[in-house]
Amino acid sequence: MSELKRTPLRDFHAAHGGRLVDFAGWEMPVQYKSILEEHKAVRRTAGLFDVSHMGEVDVYGLEAAKFLNHLVTNDVAKLYPGRVLYTPMCYPNGGVVDDLLIYKRAEDDFLLCINAGNIAKDVAWIKEQVRGFNCTIDDLSEEYGQLAIQGPKAVALAQSLTSAPLADLKYYHFTSDEVAGVPCLISRTGYTGEDGLELYCPAGNVVELAEKVLAAGGPFGLELAGLGARDSLRLEAGYPLYGHEITQDISPLTAGLGWTVKLDKGADFIGRAALVAEKTSGSKQKIIYFKTGDRRIVRADTPVLGADGSVVGKVVSGTLSPILNEAIGSALVATAAAAAPLAVDIRGTKLNLQLVKPPFVELKKSS
Repeated sequence: MSELKRTPLRDFHAAHGGRLVDFAGWEMPVQYKSILEEHKAVRRTAGLFDVSHMGEVDVYGLEAAKFLNHLVTNDVAKLYPGRVLYTPMCYPNGGVVDDLLIYKRAEDDFLLCINAGNIAKDVAWIKEQVRGFNCTIDDLSEEYGQLAIQGPKAVALAQSLTSAPLADLKYYHFTSDEVAGVPCLISRTGYTGEDGLELYCPAGNVVELAEKVLAAGGPFGLELAGLGARDSLRLEAGYPLYGHEITQDISPLTAGLGWTVKLDKGADFIGRAALVAEKTSGSKQKIIYFKTGDRRIVRADTPVLGADGSVVGKVVSGTLSPILNEAIGSALVATAAAAAPLAVDIRGTKLNLQLVKPPFVELKKSS
């Protein structure tokens, strides 16, 4: 086995009681004290996450915007400096290479944030597609540290550490300023469904930043939070995770992300023809979200049964919702069967799936 990669905060996690596990080749904290309590802290007060394993890619040059609009499904042309865009990036067959955030810093200067497990694949794909466009691709993943402060009190906590007017920073917008004396790109984004911020800083400063945020967090009810809570929070919010709700075989349309696919944006993009065909003929499968009324977790790859007991799909994500105190999840099922009663078999017990339109809980993210 290859040695696990580490973020600059690895020793910080160990010192604060983090239980470290292998996540996409990275040694990361799955929890500190309790996934349940970390999850509840983010919903009620604030949680601090290390997301330094995420990748960062600079795209700049005269045709940077034109290239990115060719690369991704959403409309990059609608961005302006200080704005953030969520978008899938697809293969020609409509399957997803990755989902990412695009930050527009200037007319010809963009920052991409990509998923940790996909960095090498994504960078190779992007560099292959850029041929013929007058722009430059730089993988700066090792130069950045990244923290996420999430929860109803996250912005107030961060405001105590910066002179940047965070109340004026709208959802999916960003600015640059010092936080606790550390230069940061301050982004009003997150992966929990709550209000909050993601802070990008030089990798050499992220330990200092984390310690200062943690020290200031006591009055705000801040808790350190690991990957376990990050997953249960994103699933409660109905956010997709690459390798689960979106994959190289699950398109954005199949995943219910049609709002990110701008077929008429005035620019051809990779995967457009396949996505037009899928929209025209209808998706043969679809991602659905469910709860069970039972606390037993429905694990990924559990078969989903139709009304006649036949297998019509499989679960792709499953967890226990700490807020609802019942199992929730998502599944890829045949579209024709999606409206009929669905069930799973958990160790001999049949559990009916109650379909839910996410989010599963009330969220308080900024508008």
